[in-house]
Amino acid sequence: MKVLFEDNHTIAVVKEPNIPVMPDISGDECLMDIIKAYLKKKYNKPGEVFLGLVHRLDRPTGGVMIFAKTSKGASRLSEQIRSGKMDKVYLAVVEGYLEKESGSMETYLLKDRDLNKSKSVPIDTAGAKKAVLDYNVLKQKNGLSLVEIHLITGRHHQIRVQFSQMGNPVLGDAKYGAKKKVHNLALWSRRLTFYKPVGNEPVTIKADPDYCSEPWSLIS
Repeated sequence: MKVLFEDNHTIAVVKEPNIPVMPDISGDECLMDIIKAYLKKKYNKPGEVFLGLVHRLDRPTGGVMIFAKTSKGASRLSEQIRSGKMDKVYLAVVEGYLEKESGSMETYLLKDRDLNKSKSVPIDTAGAKKAVLDYNVLKQKNGLSLVEIHLITGRHHQIRVQFSQMGNPVLGDAKYGAKKKVHNLALWSRRLTFYKPVGNEPVTIKADPDYCSEPWSLIS
């Protein structure tokens, strides 16, 4: 686990792909337990360590995540997410070449909890949530596109669904129609900008994927 930023109320780390954020049915060690063990050892804390989960990444997705070390931090970071104040930028490699080098996507998504999958639905569908993102194509090579994505909303599987709907599924995402098989899903949380829970100072945390490893090496 790589720590990118830490203060009294927050800790930002790099989540490696295929590590669950929280405990799941696999029984694999999760990121929250790894961070709690780190904090317990670093600060010699007795008993249970508090760690607030304020946002999520899918298990196959890697990149920057921020957690709260205090209840005050959890409350204020969660409010930043609800209000859209926390800025999130992702990288993805998608199959095919996009028609436009930059653009926006706005759809309504409905989550199927039984299938752990979301789909695009008409605006008046019960339970549907508005999903918005902006994107910019950084590179095209080998029938693939490297895309930087500014996530305006944070819906379940949003990036994966919206690019699949456009005919450009995320590389390695068989659940949403990707054809080419690779070792990991080509989706990465690249940058987070948030405001410190105390002092309201803006902080930007950034980490890039390993461009020498698959799937990123296929377009580097």
